[in-house]
Amino acid sequence: MKPIYDTWDLGYKSIFGAIRQGETCRFSIKLDKGITPDFPPVLVLFRTGFKERFLPMLQTAEEDDCFVYSTEYKARYTDVHYYYFSYTVGGVRYYIKKVNCHEGSINGGDLFQLTVYSSDYKTPDFLKGGVMYQIFPDRFCRSGKPHENIPYGRVIREDWGGTPYYKPDENGHVWNNDYFGGDFAGIQSKLPYLKELGVTCIYLNPIFESHENHRYNTANYMKADPLLGTNEEFSELCKEAKKLGMTVILDGVFSHTGADSIYFNKFNRYDTVGAYNSKESPYYDWYSFFDYPNGYEAWWGIDTLPNVWENNPDYTDYICGEEGVLNYWLSLGASGYRLDVADELPDQFLDNLRKCVKSFDENKIVIGEVWEDASNKEAYGVKRRYLLGDQLDSVMNYPFREAIINYVKGGDPKWLEYSVMTIIENYPKPTIDVLMNFVSTHDIERAINRLGGEDCNDKSKDWMAERYLSHDEYTKGKNLLKSAMALQFFLPGVPSIYYGDEAGLQGYKDPFNRRCYPWGNEDTELIAYVSELSRVRKSLDVMKDGRTYFVYSDDKVIAFARTGKTDAIIFVNRSGETAVIDNIASKLGRFTGLTPFVGDLSDNTVKVAPYGYTIIKAKFQG
Repeated sequence: MKPIYDTWDLGYKSIFGAIRQGETCRFSIKLDKGITPDFPPVLVLFRTGFKERFLPMLQTAEEDDCFVYSTEYKARYTDVHYYYFSYTVGGVRYYIKKVNCHEGSINGGDLFQLTVYSSDYKTPDFLKGGVMYQIFPDRFCRSGKPHENIPYGRVIREDWGGTPYYKPDENGHVWNNDYFGGDFAGIQSKLPYLKELGVTCIYLNPIFESHENHRYNTANYMKADPLLGTNEEFSELCKEAKKLGMTVILDGVFSHTGADSIYFNKFNRYDTVGAYNSKESPYYDWYSFFDYPNGYEAWWGIDTLPNVWENNPDYTDYICGEEGVLNYWLSLGASGYRLDVADELPDQFLDNLRKCVKSFDENKIVIGEVWEDASNKEAYGVKRRYLLGDQLDSVMNYPFREAIINYVKGGDPKWLEYSVMTIIENYPKPTIDVLMNFVSTHDIERAINRLGGEDCNDKSKDWMAERYLSHDEYTKGKNLLKSAMALQFFLPGVPSIYYGDEAGLQGYKDPFNRRCYPWGNEDTELIAYVSELSRVRKSLDVMKDGRTYFVYSDDKVIAFARTGKTDAIIFVNRSGETAVIDNIASKLGRFTGLTPFVGDLSDNTVKVAPYGYTIIKAKFQG
């Protein structure tokens, strides 16, 4: 029996996923011939805060066991729309709503989503088909080069690879003031390594002068931290990276500053008159005091991180103006920004930020930190419009990360498919092509620990500090990481390697996920595997912007196709046994011309190595 409605089938919805403003989409439902509506069925569609629209559906076709009813909708407004279908039989109203991620069901539970994005929305090409590499600057590579004017109060550590400080002082505060000395020159010295790894874009956690090693408590937006090097050395890094085909993007932290900064100056480190020092300070209106000077709004109540009012005209101009922070670092060679806690940045500020970046160069990128589905995210009572065309180009793809990790640990393949396809369906295609896909970051435990070790969610910092995987745990984690990375590299978007993941670097939650890169003690076999993933990815043009279809799964293997000018089917094995899939042509009925590309295809049988992947070329018949 045919489905009543299916958003993944172009016979029901003529455009898959999000649609551009001005496009016309045809919607069709199929009702059993035993159902005779009193009136023509209707498509009910609305935007949050607006009235429902009722679009009559006319009978457009007859099939063996059903009648087809259709209507068209021309998208006029950029927004997230919601819809369902309704019909009446014998005076009783029935609703067709969503079940199982994409299917329609009579009196189903959820509304369908239709994202409509700006007609002129496009995203930069430089990231598409590439590989990103995230670096926590203090911990990647120390050049040994002397640096001048190092601020006081820092503990410079000589034990590269030691456990980061994590214990609080007598007042319960962790100062994060130990530095291992990673710097721009160190990163520059490793550019050939990154090139060999297949990296095309380097994402740096904050580089601005700050007085904690994570540098999320900005002290001076216009100055690189002296321990990293000078502004000129940053520019040189960008130039040398460009020669090797790599770009550099920066972490923008604009929801708060440091209390120890030229703007707030709580500890009188600077000669400037900060907001804490005087109400006459030029920065006073950036902040919100409720009991001056010690009572002020702070990020998550952490008093070393006073919140700023982003829409204060002076602050907005300081960041987004012609002579502002954004333009300055772009002029030094940065290719864009990843925005820290994007859901805490108001819409007006994000609008201004994007205008600034794109006015400098429309090929610069803006990526937001959003942990949920960014298309329908609500933050602080406001429905966000990140991906409609006037704010972000991309987001950190946490939904993919969770889906991948859960799958390789034994989760239901359908959950992976539904999780991935929901994002692909909800996000604009220009966003999908530049999604930041990762399995580890500086904010979460490393994937190898999550996959091979004990659950750390109920554990103390003391437990995590010196907790290393046993030999068996490491082997398990490494094997599952290979499966996870195959998914990360070949699903739509751009794989982002968190520095050291490719070398077997371990670490539970912050700050232990920020250990020093293990130069001289790398897992070279894992590095070779990641380099291979990069080479294979680069050799497939379809990885830049191909569509995605899940085509097969069993208890060991999941397979999905990337289709475009060329078509490829990727099989990933999460098990420790070789997977054998017989009579593959019958299982891939929509594909012809199956030929091996990576791995084993012979006698109509696909074999996939333990924790490995196989790729076959094919022709998608639609």
